[in-house]
Amino acid sequence: MKAKISILLIFVFISFGAAASSSSNTNPTENTNQRVTELVERVNEIKAMNLKEMDRAEKKAIRKELKSIKKELKAEGLDDKVSISIGAIIIIILVLILI
Repeated sequence: MKAKISILLIFVFISFGAAASSSSNTNPTENTNQRVTELVERVNEIKAMNLKEMDRAEKKAIRKELKSIKKELKAEGLDDKVSISIGAIIIIILVLILI
């Protein structure tokens, strides 16, 4: 019985792996990579600035710029969130049930 279950799990892992590798054509283009590099450099420049010497309006403008950069990166799919696919959740639940 355990042999059948282990074969089934191996089959499921292989099939989900093949499906994930075939649908991973979402690599960013060179233009996107260049734009992301520019945005990251701009954020580093802002971090290096001395904000204490600026007046209120300049600080507000920098905050707006940082928010727009964050929105643009999020639109490109480069935000800092981690997601788990439905297939991975199903596999985790199956493994927990079998153990």
